Amino acid sequence: MSDNKVQIFDTTLRDGEQVPGCKLNTEQKLIIAERLDLLGVDVIEAGFPVSSPGDFSSVTEIAKLVKNATVCGLTRAVENDIKVAAEALRYAKKPRIHTGIGTSESHIKYKFKSTQDKVIERGAAAVAYAKSFVEDVEFYAEDAGRTDNEFLARVCEAMIKAGATVLNIPDTTGYCLPEEYGAKIKYLKENVRGIDKVIISCHCHNDLGLATANSIAGVIHGARQIECTINGIGERAGNTALEEVVMIMNQHPYLDLNTNINTKLLYDTSKMVSEKMGMVVQPNKAIVGANAFAHSSGIHQDGVIKNRETYEIIDPAEVGVTESAIVLTARSGRAALAYRAKKIGYELTKLQLDKVYKEFLDFADTKKEVVDEDIHQIMKNTKVTSAAVA
Repeated sequence: MSDNKVQIFDTTLRDGEQVPGCKLNTEQKLIIAERLDLLGVDVIEAGFPVSSPGDFSSVTEIAKLVKNATVCGLTRAVENDIKVAAEALRYAKKPRIHTGIGTSESHIKYKFKSTQDKVIERGAAAVAYAKSFVEDVEFYAEDAGRTDNEFLARVCEAMIKAGATVLNIPDTTGYCLPEEYGAKIKYLKENVRGIDKVIISCHCHNDLGLATANSIAGVIHGARQIECTINGIGERAGNTALEEVVMIMNQHPYLDLNTNINTKLLYDTSKMVSEKMGMVVQPNKAIVGANAFAHSSGIHQDGVIKNRETYEIIDPAEVGVTESAIVLTARSGRAALAYRAKKIGYELTKLQLDKVYKEFLDFADTKKEVVDEDIHQIMKNTKVTSAAVA
């Protein structure tokens, strides 16, 4: 793998599906998995096979369907979990078992009532057992974000010796600041023997709104896989949003980081996942929200009409959006009204525009948004005849 290639590990079908009310059936999962494969993700985490017969069946069918991506199954550091995952992945062209254990003081003391040494021993045994089924084994150090770096380095070193190919460093509670998370990845790169033989993975949660920033900090400091979901769905406040990290790397060439994602499919994929899961995308969501390329302020509208790059850093076509939206409201100026009027056939002179604009403002004060039907009514009210239509 090229040193500047960042693998995209999509967990929409596993972590994303853990959102209350977002349960998918196998048929829906297969539709999304096929789209993720087409989108160009490197790894699809298809589910948690031991959790239910339905999840086992879904992982099995996804493993049969996916042509290009690695198909991954999640487990705990439990032999039966791993055995069941291996069975579910038996048809995968590129199978991966994802196993792990909590490593923070809180998890060791209260969740496992154990010790650091015993946690390392249990994690290494799980990796070695998974390795007996598949070559590609990813280890997650749950709550790594709140784990002491020196101990985390010991954990990572032990997992590499046991055969792990990927080390997942989750900020499970979304607690880390970007500088803190980036420094953690840097520490591991500099202090773990054998770290150059494996891929470090970022799995960040959005409890403080920092999942995307933390993931980018991670890859800047040497991680080469980001675990994310479409639309940033996931437990509690969600996961890192796939569309955000991909477009950040695309828009900042000086980072010298790239992915295999076909960005022109991002918007359509976002809509598909939203519809299948019944999770509405907030209008102001970066990249794929309804307002991501919409302009209602007159100053912004005038700038975008003259040159799109004045107020847009991404060409909408890059993410599969047809064009920028000029939304007419009481804050819109003459340029926006003339632009929208021309779109539906009215080529207005300056005098006509002045006349129509006064009527438009009166109309706009009574509505949240002026639509094409309203423009036709405004033209009728101001007696702009068909002779003025281009």
